[in-house]
Amino acid sequence: MKLHELKPSKGARKERNRVGRGMATGNGKTSGRGHKGQKARSGGGTRPGFEGGQMPLFQRLPKRGFTNIHRKEFAIVNLDALNRFDEGTEVTPELLLETGVVSKEKAGIKVLGNGSIEKKLTVKAHKFSASAKEAIEAAGGQTEVI
Repeated sequence: MKLHELKPSKGARKERNRVGRGMATGNGKTSGRGHKGQKARSGGGTRPGFEGGQMPLFQRLPKRGFTNIHRKEFAIVNLDALNRFDEGTEVTPELLLETGVVSKEKAGIKVLGNGSIEKKLTVKAHKFSASAKEAIEAAGGQTEVI
């Protein structure tokens, strides 16, 4: 294949439909909207979920549970992600953000015990799971709750 032989694949470039440009186009006069009615009007139509006045499905279904608006979501760091740091490093939330281990700090950082840790590190975070704390201390490191 050469540069001058390149062309877009079939159906990749479609010309937009210019409505209301005469009967010959197939979309003249009513511009594909049919005759009269709510959907024919400009700005007409109904909101999503509207069922013509019948009680909408999402209102007919029973509601259960509760959403806590004060819920704190933590950025999660697993133990095996901490192995990238050198021995004796002080791992802080700022360092984790800088190195890309977490993308957003959210309400804080929680260290979970997934994987294993082979290095002696001082880890500073907002929360630790019991297994993570145990594993860090077993490797000779320290945990510090901020």
